[in-house]
Amino acid sequence: MNYLIVVAHPDDEVLGAGATMYKLAQEGHSVNVCILSGNVNARNNRPSADELALDLDCSSNILGVDKVITGDFPNIEFNTVPHLNLVQFIEKVIIETKAEVVFTHHPADLNNDHLHTSLACQAAVRLFQRRPELTPLKELLFMEVPSATEWALNKAMNQFNPNTFIEVGEKAVDNKIEALSQYRGVMRDYPHPRSNEALKGLAAYRGGQAGMVYAEAFESVFRRVV
Repeated sequence: MNYLIVVAHPDDEVLGAGATMYKLAQEGHSVNVCILSGNVNARNNRPSADELALDLDCSSNILGVDKVITGDFPNIEFNTVPHLNLVQFIEKVIIETKAEVVFTHHPADLNNDHLHTSLACQAAVRLFQRRPELTPLKELLFMEVPSATEWALNKAMNQFNPNTFIEVGEKAVDNKIEALSQYRGVMRDYPHPRSNEALKGLAAYRGGQAGMVYAEAFESVFRRVV
């Protein structure tokens, strides 16, 4: 199976699905990542371009990612980018990776780039309906990204409502934390949601919800079974 994680910024992929990515890779599936703002120029305490590229490479290797494709869309300015440009970039990645299952941001996330990534991804995954020669999409899932998804304060929008739980086990959670720690300046001290304790606690809580030993939670919003 070919899996694709579509995110706005480096580290979002690990925060949202790092343990699941590791589990899927260990099971022999192809796991690929699309990062729309690979340079994140507006990020506070951002390392140099070479350092960020190294961080991304080290993180991906820990999780067993096959390929990372990055764009150069402006950080925290996706609202200034034509929607079609984002959609067409993601479509090209879907074609290149032969994606069958796609994970992306929840559209109610506080972060503006997460919203526009989600909207563009929702449009892009329909590509198989116009291009019958392409690998058909099997499922689209929204992720929860700690420090963004829980800050969805606009109650006029539907909040993240998990309905799919993937048991990952403690080793996968530990690898997720190790992969995230490769990104300089991203981890924080507890009780920040990007701390070791909070990330492991969230996995334990999601696992407890579903009777599993550590889990990551997702909202499946489109699924085809043939």
